[in-house]
Amino acid sequence: MKTKELLSILKENPNKNLLFEYKDGYHVGANYHITEVKNVTIDAVDCGANTDFWKETIVQLWESPREKDKREYMTAHKALSILNKVERMKPMEKEVEVKFEYSNSNFHTAQLFVNDFVLEENNLIMKLGVEKTDCKAKDACSVTVEKVEQEEACCSPSGGCC
Repeated sequence: MKTKELLSILKENPNKNLLFEYKDGYHVGANYHITEVKNVTIDAVDCGANTDFWKETIVQLWESPREKDKREYMTAHKALSILNKVERMKPMEKEVEVKFEYSNSNFHTAQLFVNDFVLEENNLIMKLGVEKTDCKAKDACSVTVEKVEQEEACCSPSGGCC
C-alpha cells in the first residue's frame, strides 16, 4: 500500500477504530501509540552487484505498558491528525510503500507491509504481514527457484531436517 492510499483510507473512515492485525488473529493492543514516522531512503547493492534505490514511509507502533488495560482503540481520525502533523513538519513521499514497524514480547521486531484492509462494524483493520527475504540476483548467484523451494521445505518445521 502506498502512503497516499493509507492517508485516503483514514480520511474516508474517520470514526472507525483503527486496528492493526500483525499476524492472523493477533492485533496490536488498544494501548498502541504512533511513536515515529520515518521517511526512509534505501540506496542498495545486491549480491549480484546490481544497484537499487527506493523510498519508504515507516510508521512505528508501540504498546504503552502504562496503558495495558486500555480497551478503546485510536480512531482513524486521530491517526490521520498525527500523520498530518508529521506532514507539516517533514513532508512524506506519497507514492512510496508504507510499512508499520512493530514488536511485542511474543512477536519479533519487523517492518510489516499492509497486505489489505477490512471494514468490520466500527473498525478499520489494517492487515499487516512480513515479506520473506529474497535473492534479487538469482541468475548471477546460480540460485534456482526450485532449489530455494526445496531448502525452504527442508527447513520448515515439518521438513524433518531441523
